[in-house]
Amino acid sequence: MVLQPGAVRHDQGDNHEWTFWATSTTDEVLAGVDLKGKRVLVTGVSAGLGVETARVLAAHGAQVVGTARDLAKARAATEVVRAGAANGGSLDIVELDLASLASVRACADALIADGRPFDVVIANAGVMAAPFGRTADGFETQFGTNHLGHFVLVNRIASLVKSGGRVVIVASSAHRMAPFSLDDLNFESKTYEPWAAYAQSKTANILFAVELDRRLEKRGIRATALHPGGIQTELDRHVGAGAIEGMMAEINAALAAEGKPPFQRKTIPQGAATSVWAGFVAPADAVGGRYCENCHVSEVTDAEISPISEGVRSYALDPATAKALWAKSEDMVGERF
Repeated sequence: MVLQPGAVRHDQGDNHEWTFWATSTTDEVLAGVDLKGKRVLVTGVSAGLGVETARVLAAHGAQVVGTARDLAKARAATEVVRAGAANGGSLDIVELDLASLASVRACADALIADGRPFDVVIANAGVMAAPFGRTADGFETQFGTNHLGHFVLVNRIASLVKSGGRVVIVASSAHRMAPFSLDDLNFESKTYEPWAAYAQSKTANILFAVELDRRLEKRGIRATALHPGGIQTELDRHVGAGAIEGMMAEINAALAAEGKPPFQRKTIPQGAATSVWAGFVAPADAVGGRYCENCHVSEVTDAEISPISEGVRSYALDPATAKALWAKSEDMVGERF
């Protein structure tokens, strides 16, 4: 393996430990990794991180199944994936609207009927800071899309995940923006705030990974959640350029006061790197039931930290809360898993 700019190797006798960083790209993380024969499900391949994740996996030989709500948009966006596929790599796209449980169940049923197993499932799709709304089933848009849609999809196809496989759930450091509570997940009585709703849905993503990992570990399957980093993608579409610039100005002013350089947003290949690292490179036991960022497992902290600092809140990894959320989610979707 050739040492890449985004990685460092520590030599310890005959053992080589590879460490990647915030600036590592998908190509650097998968340098020398052969994924021929691997089958991977990636949700949300119509833009951004999903397209890049599919691209690098297919380029390394994986058979990728991508999901999208808008099939025409996804086919156009993934031309680069098909063009770069190598070593037996491929891409198929299936329809999935995570904001409709009917669509989620139809997608899962089709995958089950197909019967081919997956080595890795990457739950990548989502919405961020959306104005108040409801999914087709009446759930608050962000919680219903980001958490409940994936909750039903992953559980319904769990039998397809091979022993030794992994489930990777894209969460966010935004889970730290608001405390988590199982009360009023649909914002029926409390005042709706887009970022608080997003934070709630991202904490739910992490808690889902915690309980899913506990349930699937006996089958040799591990689940993990991650923060991809600050990246400019279509996920920003509900926020507005002015709001993003304002947030960045506040962060950079605080950094300047500490004598630190300004914050640099990640490129899309850097943002997708932690997903492929957690799915194919990191030791399974190291990431199972944990929260990752910048291509490593994050430390738990409940101290006051800046928005761009690393760290996962203890409430997002709490096993009891994870079990309670699982039961609450089953009640909300009307299914037991």
